[in-house]
Amino acid sequence: MSQSQPPCTGPDLDDYWRYDHLIDSCSPEEPLKVAVIHPCDRDSLMGAVEAAKKDLIYPYLIGPTARIQRAADAAGIDISPFKLVDAKHSHHAAELGVAMVLAGEAEALMKGSLHTDEIMGEVVKKNGGLRTERRISHVFLMDIPNFPRPLLITDAAINIAPTLAIKVDICQNAIDLAHAMGIPNPKVAILSAVETVNPDMQSTLDAAALSKMAERGQITGGIVDGPLAYDNAMSMEAAKTKGIKSLVAGRADILVVPDLESGNMLAKQLTWQAHADGAGIVLGAKVPIILTSRSDNTRTRLASVAVAARVVDARKKGLIKKGYA
Repeated sequence: MSQSQPPCTGPDLDDYWRYDHLIDSCSPEEPLKVAVIHPCDRDSLMGAVEAAKKDLIYPYLIGPTARIQRAADAAGIDISPFKLVDAKHSHHAAELGVAMVLAGEAEALMKGSLHTDEIMGEVVKKNGGLRTERRISHVFLMDIPNFPRPLLITDAAINIAPTLAIKVDICQNAIDLAHAMGIPNPKVAILSAVETVNPDMQSTLDAAALSKMAERGQITGGIVDGPLAYDNAMSMEAAKTKGIKSLVAGRADILVVPDLESGNMLAKQLTWQAHADGAGIVLGAKVPIILTSRSDNTRTRLASVAVAARVVDARKKGLIKKGYA
C-alpha cells in the first residue's frame, strides 16, 4: 500500500465520496487482484493501468494478447508490469476471468471493450458462474456538482423489468453498497410517477409492498419508503408542498427506479444535463463487477474501481455479507 494514502476506511461524509477524494484516499491494504476482461482499446486499458498506478488494483489483462499489446502501443501505455492472459476472443476472456475468481486468483472483475451481455452471461451461468442466492443488480454512485450528498441509482443496467421479488434484492444490494461507502442507515426512495398508491400502476404497488417489507425486516439496514416521485424524493420543498410526511422524502440516498429504462434515462440525464459522473458497479455476485461504459472517462473508471475496493474492504471487515454485495 502506498505510504502516502490511508486505507479504505469511512471518512466524514462531507467530502469523502466525491470522486477525486475517493480515488486518492481509497487504497486497500493490498491492491485488489482484478481480472480485466478484454481490454482491447485505449480507454479500458487506461482505466486499469491508472488504477494500478494508484495502488488500487493489480490487473490481469485477459484477452487476445496481440490485440491488447497493439492497443497499448497505439496509446503509448506501458503494460509490461502486468500479467497478460491470452484468450481467443471476448467470450473466452469472460470465461477465463470467471474461472480466475472461482480459483481465488481474482477478487473482482472489470469490463473492458466487450458488450455487457458477454461478461454477464458468464457471471450468471447456473453452473460455473458467480451466482449467489441474491439477484445480481447494478448501482450507479453519482457525483453531482453542487449536490450535497452521494446519490445511488439502481437498477439502470441489468434487470430490465424487475418483479417485486427482484426489487427486494435490488434494494438490499444498494443498501449494502451504501454501508460500504460509510452511510450506516441509508434512506431508500422507491420511485414512481406519483406518490400515492394507484392500483393501475404496478410501480406504486411494488413501492408500497417494499416499504412494508422493510418495516417487517425483509429488507434490512436502511429506511425504505415509497411510492415517491423524483421531485419529492429529492426536494424537501416539493415534499412539503405535497404534504408528504416521510423520513425519506427530500432526503433520499438511494433511488430505486421502476425499471431499467427509467433508471438508464435518469442516470444519463444527470450525466449530460447536470454534468454528473456515474461510477458503475454490479453487486449480488460472489465478487463485485466493475461495469464501466464506453463513454466513461478515466476519472469515472477510477471511481468505479475505488467503489469496488470499498465493497471488498467492507466484506473483509464484516460490514456486509460476504457473497452478496
